[in-house]
Amino acid sequence: MGINAAFWNGKRVLVTGHTGFKGSWLCLWLHRMGARISGVSLPPPTNPSLFELARISEIVDHHIVDVRDFNALSSAVNAAEPQIVFHMAAQPLVREAYSQPLETYMTNVMGTAHLLEATRTCENLKAVVVITTDKCYENKELGRPFTEGDPLGGHDPYSASKACAEIVTSSYRDSFFVGEGAAAVASVRAGNVIGGGDFAKDRIVPDIIRAWESGEAVIVRNPFAIRPWQDVLEPLGGYLILAERLYKQGHDFAGAYNFGPTPENCREVGYITDELCRMLGGSWSHDGTPQPHEAQTLLLSSEKAHKKLGWRNCLSLEETLKLIADFAVNTGNGEDARAFCESHIFGYEKRFPIK
Repeated sequence: MGINAAFWNGKRVLVTGHTGFKGSWLCLWLHRMGARISGVSLPPPTNPSLFELARISEIVDHHIVDVRDFNALSSAVNAAEPQIVFHMAAQPLVREAYSQPLETYMTNVMGTAHLLEATRTCENLKAVVVITTDKCYENKELGRPFTEGDPLGGHDPYSASKACAEIVTSSYRDSFFVGEGAAAVASVRAGNVIGGGDFAKDRIVPDIIRAWESGEAVIVRNPFAIRPWQDVLEPLGGYLILAERLYKQGHDFAGAYNFGPTPENCREVGYITDELCRMLGGSWSHDGTPQPHEAQTLLLSSEKAHKKLGWRNCLSLEETLKLIADFAVNTGNGEDARAFCESHIFGYEKRFPIK
């Protein structure tokens, strides 16, 4: 199976959180395939942002809407008349959630409920994909990959908010999105997504890039933590395949899906830091001060996505890190960010065949 570009041509697609890192990449890919994209989101969360650098507002019907405002969100959703919805709007940072727990819960939990409630009145809607996180599982540090049937939970507010969003999604799916004619709803849990154009604070890859640009050593909080790293296009390709299946085959494909990398891409934070510093010429040091709790090991099983969707990973971790370094160097030297991203998408499509 591959990604069916012909399917997306002319489809009305709503992306919440389209001003964010993953949302911007998804919009570029959908635009390349001819989709008619509407976006609802807060303004870009960082400055600079991929949304601005790649001029996403030129290819999206762009609306500033807070998902915590149900009336505004409902109006925007219904005006878009979507056939497919990708819900990405979220407070996505673990450390930010420690300082802003109520905002995190309101955005990630009630924002998801608001989105699902708003879509109930969309007559032509066929598919909803709710994007959560691999951190939604109750992590008892057992050292094995999580499967979709494992218990949900979360020690920190961010992880707990995403577990709650999963429960909200499951409840809405079972209570309201049932029967003939109802849209099919799925949730997706990706591993640690990295790529060019991520400028978020307190994420290791943007931290490395910022330190390199300033000529300073990057400070690493937990170099021994193991994470499932993957290029941003890997899970996005899975989301696109899943959305098509939901659209065409409905509730047979509803439910939760993991999209994680192969075992060899699950490496320590220190390895990622070493490799990017080697490619860019930077350096790093370990911050040994006490830090808020984060899981030490996080691994995903993607067998369900492999078997049911035919989805697979294409890029090695080394290839992914090289693309990140190239984005930083080339856009820093004046290359157009949209052109770089489109070239990356084109190259990826040749690895993961597009029909």
